[in-house]
Amino acid sequence: MTSAQPVLDLRLLLPCLTAWAVGAWALSWSGAQRATGVALALALLAVLVAAGVRYRGRHARASWRRDGPGVLALTLVATVLVLGSSAAHEWRRQLGPVDRLAERGAMVRAEGVVLTEPRVRAGRPSGDEGGEPPQQAYLRVRLESVDSRGVRTRVHAPVFVRGDAAWAEVGWHDRIELTGKLSPADAAAPEVAQLSPRGPPVPVGERSTVRAGAEHLRSGMREAVDPLPTDARALLPALVIGDTSMTPQELTDDMLVTGMSHLSAVSGSNVAVVLAALVGACRLGGVPRRWRPWAAGAGLAFFVVLARPEPSVIRAATMGAIGLIGMSTSRRGAGTPVLCTAVLVLLAIDPWLARSYGFVLSTLATLGLLLFVRPWSAAINAHLPRQLHLIGPAVAIPLAAQLVCGPVIVLLQGNVSLIAVVANLVAAPFVAPATVLGVTAALVAVVSTTVATLVGWLGTPFALVIAWTARVAADVPGGALPWPDGAPGALLLAAVTAVGILCGPWVLHRARASPLVALGVLTVLTTGLVPSRSLGWPPPGWRLVACDVGQGDGLVLASGPRRAVLVDVGPEDSDIDGCLDRLGVRSLDAVVLTHFHEDHVAGLEDALGGRAVGALLVTPEADPEWAARQVREVAAEHDVPVRTVVAGDRFELGEVSATAWWPARPVAGGSPANNASIVLHVRSGDVDALLLGDIEREAGHALLLALRRDPAMAAAADGLEVLKMPHHGSSNLDEGFMDEVAAPVALISVGADNDYGHPTPSALAWAASHASRTLRTDVHGDIAVLDGPRVVTERPG
Repeated sequence: MTSAQPVLDLRLLLPCLTAWAVGAWALSWSGAQRATGVALALALLAVLVAAGVRYRGRHARASWRRDGPGVLALTLVATVLVLGSSAAHEWRRQLGPVDRLAERGAMVRAEGVVLTEPRVRAGRPSGDEGGEPPQQAYLRVRLESVDSRGVRTRVHAPVFVRGDAAWAEVGWHDRIELTGKLSPADAAAPEVAQLSPRGPPVPVGERSTVRAGAEHLRSGMREAVDPLPTDARALLPALVIGDTSMTPQELTDDMLVTGMSHLSAVSGSNVAVVLAALVGACRLGGVPRRWRPWAAGAGLAFFVVLARPEPSVIRAATMGAIGLIGMSTSRRGAGTPVLCTAVLVLLAIDPWLARSYGFVLSTLATLGLLLFVRPWSAAINAHLPRQLHLIGPAVAIPLAAQLVCGPVIVLLQGNVSLIAVVANLVAAPFVAPATVLGVTAALVAVVSTTVATLVGWLGTPFALVIAWTARVAADVPGGALPWPDGAPGALLLAAVTAVGILCGPWVLHRARASPLVALGVLTVLTTGLVPSRSLGWPPPGWRLVACDVGQGDGLVLASGPRRAVLVDVGPEDSDIDGCLDRLGVRSLDAVVLTHFHEDHVAGLEDALGGRAVGALLVTPEADPEWAARQVREVAAEHDVPVRTVVAGDRFELGEVSATAWWPARPVAGGSPANNASIVLHVRSGDVDALLLGDIEREAGHALLLALRRDPAMAAAADGLEVLKMPHHGSSNLDEGFMDEVAAPVALISVGADNDYGHPTPSALAWAASHASRTLRTDVHGDIAVLDGPRVVTERPG
């Protein structure tokens, strides 16, 4: 007699999702509003419990969890937990004067604890005389004491720090002293303020034992894999500990395009692989069943220490352990309640996870494993001999994760990857051995680097196959299906996925029974996969194109046949040359560099190479000096004259007419380089556009005053059709000025998954309320504006 299969318990799913949604919404509330929400939920819970006790009696209480009121009660309890935690966090982080100091832009001395590992952006190598340009490091720090104007206050305030290369040396949980200038953060951000440091951090005390041990293990692993081939040297640390510092940029891009980027981050799948390997080793070694959970727990603790116990790593460890529980034959029924409980606990610990795409994807992937892997594996294995039953889970795991996460991925990528499932299927058999051997190499490196290197060589073939899969899959034509953008696109894909899952078995059954049905299904699928956009790019008659150059700007204005004016050239490796080639641009009447930040000037060499260039137009503010010097050196190498541009300058460049609105004078406050950006009012054909560079609030307000004084500028502002949003969708803008220059089409040139949080919710909200269409290069790719204005995107939304 066979035992009944465990049934999934979904009773906590609705309470968890409701509390999550309310928690995400509440991040925009004030502390008082959150407290009011908690009080209201508690009052409703009390009324519900009282009604149940009074009118339904003891029998109803015994079945409380099995009826509607029980689910409602659980929903209210979960909502109280998440809202109460959110209110407590908000109250605690607002204690002290940090938010008020940030509003004044005050300089402070502070002591705090580092919450995240720094993310470092490498600078562009400069010429022989200029040395290396500065690096930038981004991290979160929890301030615990603040000294301003001689007054020292105890606080508990997380801040976002953007520092130089010296800040790349700090690590998780280091205690430091720092000096810097505070500025306001976005209202819904997890940080109370942003801090621009003045000078390097000063360590306080010794590093913790956990931190020192983690760094020793990580450095030992990096040393052990150093002799390996490039892709293996990059992927083994990435697979094990999420260390992508040695990963070539082209491999990173290919893994992102093919939906394999989760492999090079500390994710639940990494944790599940390590735990499964440990449990398997315990079985082979004859370890008694009662000791296996302890062995798995010890292995999980080691993995967390190796990857550094940041919040994202703890979250991944939690999800990986739950996924393994859900795939267990005996504990499958417990998987969903454990997942829901873990989500609620994590949201209580960190309410801002409610708006984290990473947390959403991690949770959805785990839910997909719990719901679909076992039944889909069984269905696949039913048609295979027992010796091949490993194929079922190998196919079901990436398929379930991709389908469940698809609607969220659409929000991030703007398309549906057709190659992701295939690429992950091909790579899946090689991920586990590469991960296990990588962890082993890190462990062995403590004893012997030589032996660890040998272990690394054993993992090299597996890592190379994974890299080869990403590179080949990224070059497959038609690997992504264009899809509607935003929430409508996500909801549409969710509906299509749900229909496919529910109706898939019936369709397959009918297809096997009738060749005509099979042919019809194949025809429909083939038709759906044919790209719906025009096969030709660019569209004929384009007037302005915002090139997808990543986190930077690169705008092309048509000035004649095969001629253009280029405004900014993007960062290094931005492929601005490729964008110009696709547009058929052979000569440039002028190149305008709005300011000298790397994301606007580093691609200059690529833009100038092989093209005749009339002039290089630059801002008079040579900040940073190393970048301004580099730009002039590149211009001299190509014999391109350099001219500075100030407000009032006018240009007639073929079919492009342009007037500089800014810079007129230096402004106090903010970034001097950003606020010295060249602001151009341009006309190409019948399209009027305003290009705002990276101006911030101070320059924007100065321009607002200029609009009030200058009737010609005000008239030009009234006729605008296209607005290039400032600073990649930053929230640091003057809304009064933005209201005056609003246009039907808003363009945001921004890089996917950038470190700055661009575009910010406030900038997107402004664009949504003032523009008919808001288009982003990270979502739509190259964006072309034609007369009308009519807009065509390389990746239609």
